[in-house]
Amino acid sequence: MILAQQAAPEQVTGTWNGALNVGGTSLPLVLHIKAEADGTLTATMDSPQQGAKGIPVQEVKLTKDSLHLNIRAIGGVYVGKMNGAETIDGHWKQGGYSLPMQLKRGAAEVARRAQEPVKPYPYQEQEVTVENKTAGIKLAGTLSIPEGKGPHAAVILFTGSGAQDRDMTLLGHKPFLVLADHLTRQGFAVLRLDDRGAGKSGGNPTTATTKDLTTDAQAAYTYLKTREEVNPKKIGLLGLSEGALIASSVAAANKDVAFVVLMAGNAVPGTELLVAQNKSIYSAAGIPDQPLQKLLTLRKAQFEVAASNTNTFDAINKIKALEQEAKSKLTAQEQQQLGLTDQSESALASQLTTLWMRYYLAYDPAPTLQKLKMPVLALNGSKDLQVPASLNLAATEKALKAAGNKRFTIKEMPGLNHLFQTANTGLHTEYGSIEETMAPAALETISTWMKGVVR
Repeated sequence: MILAQQAAPEQVTGTWNGALNVGGTSLPLVLHIKAEADGTLTATMDSPQQGAKGIPVQEVKLTKDSLHLNIRAIGGVYVGKMNGAETIDGHWKQGGYSLPMQLKRGAAEVARRAQEPVKPYPYQEQEVTVENKTAGIKLAGTLSIPEGKGPHAAVILFTGSGAQDRDMTLLGHKPFLVLADHLTRQGFAVLRLDDRGAGKSGGNPTTATTKDLTTDAQAAYTYLKTREEVNPKKIGLLGLSEGALIASSVAAANKDVAFVVLMAGNAVPGTELLVAQNKSIYSAAGIPDQPLQKLLTLRKAQFEVAASNTNTFDAINKIKALEQEAKSKLTAQEQQQLGLTDQSESALASQLTTLWMRYYLAYDPAPTLQKLKMPVLALNGSKDLQVPASLNLAATEKALKAAGNKRFTIKEMPGLNHLFQTANTGLHTEYGSIEETMAPAALETISTWMKGVVR
């Protein structure tokens, strides 16, 4: 009988990758294990497809040739046995399930999505720097210039919420790389930037509200008008989600903007939008109507506190008090269904009282939309659960009519989600598992409309 030898810590330190097969879908996981000065092991975990990085692993044990990881934050446990120097064979346990998972040494290869363009491109790309003198920061980006004699019509792309890179890299997808490539091939110069604090751009995203980010967008518009390859009278703005709010704000302040494309942009106040968002997401997840209505009443009150209370400490206390009062009227089963725990209560209170969120909740897009006189294309996916189509397209149309705008197009895209992918449920948990980055129908709708308005 051969006894297993005690493995040395350096035999498990480094990066390991594996994948869970859940319901026919592969979920990649990456573990980073390191040894501290005293010999103890620590680790973090990434779930690239879910956009999660640096998830803390609370417990790392190496017993003989077996590795034990406890990720309490998500209720997951991995136990595996070393099989040579390059692999660990084991099981992932979470929520009552046990799934086999082999870890392999090294980082997982990042698969290229089918729609990602492959170099060499049939157009020119240039690295550019845009200076926002108002904020005292520099933003890095890419300007793609089509073939043929200029000056060309152009468009600037503005990403959704969170510090995004110029490609809007998200869950293994690069929507703005795909969109920029498509539009450049259609004859448009395209400028896309790393958001402040992302990629190669300066600035601190944690202290920036949508209003602050609009100054970055204004700097980009001012810069693009100086480029000799671009027709300054034919520059349009395109924004997705929060980016649509930013595009509208810049267009409202610059009457010479040639056109605006609003992709999944909300046209109702943030407090109203997030209530509708919660309703859509929880309904799609199968939560019964009775507990859901109780949750929506609670969330509406909490959102209004965050939007109106300028004292952070008071706001946090009121948000928590509202949740505790609501939980006292819910059964244990209802609380479990809705995911209401002490941890979620604290996390929500912190999230709702950030500078960005408080501004977003209080912001009403309608007055800005009512200033847009140039051509506007507003698109939403019918399966968008984050910015529900029927509510926001109707509000966009109402605002543009109030502006006296005669040159707008409102379109709901059947079967598409918030990222304009062809979706099944529309839930955000699908984004990474869908191979399509952006539906061809959405790409064609945007480019055909843009060509029509800049002739």
